[in-house]
Amino acid sequence: MRRVRLAFVLLGLTGGAAFAQSETFRVDDVPPGDSLSIREGPDAAAPAVGRAPWDARLRGFGCTTDTPSGRTWCRVKYGRIVGWARRRFLAPE
Repeated sequence: MRRVRLAFVLLGLTGGAAFAQSETFRVDDVPPGDSLSIREGPDAAAPAVGRAPWDARLRGFGCTTDTPSGRTWCRVKYGRIVGWARRRFLAPE
């Protein structure tokens, strides 16, 4: 598990598949009143480090499909929470 975490940290530092300047996202496609899990790594099995409510604005630091599932995940920040969220639930601002 430690190697996996290190790989994700290095992925974030080296640019991964599509890391560029930051952008703003809005939590979308989540029912009102529900929230989006922000995870430690770009994988649904990774521990959640926090949650962002429906319609919250998050700062994004790039997205990648180089993930265990092959799905697109984005590195995000919401308040003090920094982690990964599925791109499917993020709309560009």
